[in-house]
Amino acid sequence: MTRPGTTFEEDLRAAVDASTLLDLPASAVQALLTGAVEIQLPPAAILYRDADRPRAGIVVRGLVRVYMTSPEGRHITVRYARPGDILGIAVGVGGPAAVSVATVVESALAMFDLRKLEALARADPRVGWWAAEEITRRLYETLDELAGTVFLSVRQRVARHLLDLATQRRAGEALVAAIGQQDLADAVGSVREVVSRALAAFRDAGLVETRRDAIIILDPARLADEARPDRESDRSHMGADRDHGGPTPAR
Repeated sequence: MTRPGTTFEEDLRAAVDASTLLDLPASAVQALLTGAVEIQLPPAAILYRDADRPRAGIVVRGLVRVYMTSPEGRHITVRYARPGDILGIAVGVGGPAAVSVATVVESALAMFDLRKLEALARADPRVGWWAAEEITRRLYETLDELAGTVFLSVRQRVARHLLDLATQRRAGEALVAAIGQQDLADAVGSVREVVSRALAAFRDAGLVETRRDAIIILDPARLADEARPDRESDRSHMGADRDHGGPTPAR
């Protein structure tokens, strides 16, 4: 999938220009991109499962999510990756992790040759330091997601994830979160019934419009207020969320 009038190579260059690859020597970037494999995926396609052979690359188009799965089969999203975001450096260094990667919308990626990346990192300390910084960024992002899952109410987490996703698409002047209610429940670590109640409250307040596979955000500013951790009504929301199936962190 490419934008109208652009090639995959042009989209890849734009993604690289928005990425941390610019911190690398130009020769290392060229070496990584030479032989990178183009992957085009439809919505809800699995790029990587937790026991699969490690893969690493850059998101060129679309949106993908990194998630964990509990023994009961519930999902919790730990990261959304957009064009220019790097995937898989940690598993490339440390081996398979208990995470999976799937597309949210139609997406395109360029997958690196991990053997080439390892050789570059061993030969050039600047590449090795870049990999260490990339892994550290992922750690901090994961800690932020964990804090959001544990300390915010379901209502706040739903608002936060909707705004996070909706930056990717628009329907006229409205923001669109291309996600169904079950996937949204998985993303925020809750159950569909609780998420449906939160969406119903947002809909009644004129903040969103719900469709089968998408949620239209009608008032982003007010929805952002709903995601704030210092709202006066947070304690009552949090209590209600916990009484009806709050988050169960994945193991």
